[in-house]
Amino acid sequence: MRTSRSSLLLGCVLLCSASLLYLGMSGTQCPQKSHRYRWMELNLGSSNQSLSLPDNFPEDTPLIFIGGFPRSGTTLMRVMLDAHNSVRCGEETRVIPRLLAMRATWSRSVKERIRLDEAGVTDQVLDSAVRAFLLEVIVGHGEPAPRLCNKDPFALKSLSYLARIFPKAKFVLMLRDGRAAVHSMISRKVTISGFDLNSYRDCLTKWSIAVEIMHSQCQAAGPSRCLPVRYEQLVLHPEEEMRTLLQFLDLQWDPSVLHHEEMIGKAGGVSLSKVERSTDQVMKPVNTEALSKWVGNIPSDVMSEMAEIAPMLIRLGYDPRASPPDYTRPEPNVSPYNYSQSVKATENEHPG
Repeated sequence: MRTSRSSLLLGCVLLCSASLLYLGMSGTQCPQKSHRYRWMELNLGSSNQSLSLPDNFPEDTPLIFIGGFPRSGTTLMRVMLDAHNSVRCGEETRVIPRLLAMRATWSRSVKERIRLDEAGVTDQVLDSAVRAFLLEVIVGHGEPAPRLCNKDPFALKSLSYLARIFPKAKFVLMLRDGRAAVHSMISRKVTISGFDLNSYRDCLTKWSIAVEIMHSQCQAAGPSRCLPVRYEQLVLHPEEEMRTLLQFLDLQWDPSVLHHEEMIGKAGGVSLSKVERSTDQVMKPVNTEALSKWVGNIPSDVMSEMAEIAPMLIRLGYDPRASPPDYTRPEPNVSPYNYSQSVKATENEHPG
């Protein structure tokens, strides 16, 4: 009996010793800190992970939002910024523009507005929740960096709202000849809800409407908050355009932004999505290959009515009758107040 008890006691001691040894070894391997926690340490100098969300993510966080119509160079712009040593953009979230669209729907619906008011869900409550959600997504979906940016093309359809809830945010609106953007979308079968990929006329009409919404909000935000960047000028004059952009964003010049392809897959560099259609193109250095691929691919009846189908071409300074336009000559933005005069000038230059 005594031997049996001694053996049991010895077994318990050995089991306890093994357990303590295992726990001690496990304790030396601290769990990996989350992106959220590391961003908090980097930007707020805090070591308390239990702080409330508003303390962690102040509303004046200087975010960068990149947007524009799909196939207008938004991915190229984000990978060039991702190559900067102080910036992290990362892949599209897809969820951010959906939430912003939902928030806009709540504001437009009188019935929904009344229901929310009765429940005590004021605009201030909604804005606080949306802001916290967006910050959680942007901070948490990639490596921490001094400046975070988000690239979801259609998020800038809510540019005015984003500018209000993020007073220190800045916006980069990518603009491109709509004929090129639409041709790229159709040829690569980039599905966008509500767009008929079998119709250039339908896609160009909706391109014009979408770009007008974003461009007008960019103008309303003013030059200190929103910078339009033309895809054509970015690929033709990358250093000049990126210097202007980095100055607008209050960032130091970093030559790495001109060689984003060398930073792909590197720590603190550029990560690429496996599902975004433009990934294969941005693996190359900045180039002008895609400038005029649309020429000769748009039906003649659509080309002959281009000014009426896509009036934003003229608003943005593109010649709707040139095939292709002279992209080497930067066109100034046309004021909305001079729109009719611009149409007449174009018609006079290309009579009949």
